[in-house]
Amino acid sequence: MKQGTAKALDPLKGKKSSAVKFSLLFSSILIFRENQKKPPKTMQTAQPPNPRPLYDIIILGASGFTGKYVVKEALKFLNTPSSPLKTLALAGRSREKLVKTLQWAAHPSSPPNDVSVIIADTTDLPSLSSLCNQTKLLLNCVGPYRIHGEPVVAACASSGCDYLDITGEPEFMEEMEAKYHEKAMETGSLIVSACGFDSIPAEMGVMFNTRQWVAPAVPNHVTAYVSLESDKRIVGNFATYESAVLGVANMDKLQQLRRSRPKKPRPVVSDHSTFLFVVDILVFHGRGILVPEADMMLGHPDLFKPLPQTMMIAIPGPRLPKGPTIEYQEKIGLRALKLPSADAVVVRRTLVTLMENPHGLPGINESPEHIGKREAYWSSVKPAHFGVKIASKSLLGIYRILGVGVFIGLLCRFSFGRWLLLKFPSFFSFGWFRKTGPSEDEVRSASFKMWFVGYGFSDSNLASERNSKPDMEIITRVMGPEIGYVTTPISLVQCALIVLSQRENLPKGGVYTPGIVFGPDLQERLQVNGISFDVVSKTALPSPAPA
Repeated sequence: MKQGTAKALDPLKGKKSSAVKFSLLFSSILIFRENQKKPPKTMQTAQPPNPRPLYDIIILGASGFTGKYVVKEALKFLNTPSSPLKTLALAGRSREKLVKTLQWAAHPSSPPNDVSVIIADTTDLPSLSSLCNQTKLLLNCVGPYRIHGEPVVAACASSGCDYLDITGEPEFMEEMEAKYHEKAMETGSLIVSACGFDSIPAEMGVMFNTRQWVAPAVPNHVTAYVSLESDKRIVGNFATYESAVLGVANMDKLQQLRRSRPKKPRPVVSDHSTFLFVVDILVFHGRGILVPEADMMLGHPDLFKPLPQTMMIAIPGPRLPKGPTIEYQEKIGLRALKLPSADAVVVRRTLVTLMENPHGLPGINESPEHIGKREAYWSSVKPAHFGVKIASKSLLGIYRILGVGVFIGLLCRFSFGRWLLLKFPSFFSFGWFRKTGPSEDEVRSASFKMWFVGYGFSDSNLASERNSKPDMEIITRVMGPEIGYVTTPISLVQCALIVLSQRENLPKGGVYTPGIVFGPDLQERLQVNGISFDVVSKTALPSPAPA
């Protein structure tokens, strides 16, 4: 499909009256003043949304490692009965690669004739603006997002186009929320990151676990244990590895971003030893942001200037105990190590939004049926401490994970070290990541299990007793296929189908986490498409021996 670029008319050519000159000068001043309020380079002039976009979905970065699997998943729902996906286009820098991607994704069938190919580049702002004006929803598969993501978000926020991506980069997500939430609310652009393995299984999994705590029972903390399995070998996407390396290298920037936004969760002990976490709300575009870190709920050394406006997040019971560096979780037969991941970040952002909106986010023109469903769902979700650990059946597997972490942590501190990490990913990751990505056999043989071990109280009144300890344990599990090329496309496409089929039931616009937007509808869709949720056990814990 050929794209035409409209030529801008030069209003300064020819003779002009003094009134016209004054009008242009006044307009320039207004534009200059407006530019001071917006991010440089990626700022775009808001355009009226196309009343009839050509496409339901455009997949940007469709010929990339993950993008081609997203195309393959999307084709399953193109023009099928009851599917809202009727028109689809693929976008990227190379027409030849996009055509080959479509042929690969459609195999063994012939490529559909009605899927268009569009040339676009994240460095070409007019091409991004053109994409946004041609589609209802843009799926961004171009990473690392810290390098390539912001121009795409800016274009969508300016045009009113909806946007989903599969990033797992906390700095990118938090920065996009800070910069574009207000604009997206104004234009009606729904911007949702982390719609892949980061962080759909974690969000939906922890909410599934806390919903099992039926009153008067209440959870105190939930830990997710991620176990990756394969009959062959586990091989990850190089872009994921690159994002991790750059994320560690730029950790100082993330901390600076958080310090620039005065907020900090801190514990307040009530008269009955129940911890109430006071969140200093960052009034960024009228929304509260919770500083995330796996162990930041208590005792974090960073100090932030408090704000007058606060929010109480009540988590019943005592503080989360700090366990050993390497834990053996007997109930699931796995050894585990704390994982610095985006999942804890995203879950806590969802929690803060839920505290501000206890019944979830209302839709643009929500049906009474969906209002009831949304309110019932969110009233059953309960707050709890949340952390993530990477798990292995063997101690050797844990040491291997530690080794990769040591390599990245040490070498990321200087430019030559980063060059080595990115030049030789297979060596420094012990074969877990390589630039060519996994083979199709390796993808088919891989799977994941995510165990959610929750501890809490059989009666909320027990939590208020001094020196109380959890007396109840609930273990749930989320299982699915390979994480990067199968589970991620399934999750992203199902989120996209919800946007297309239920747009009136979703928020008008803004930058949000997937859980708070898709929570009431997503779990059922995932289960139908190969990602399972089940309750493993509900157990009463033995009472502590008297002193």
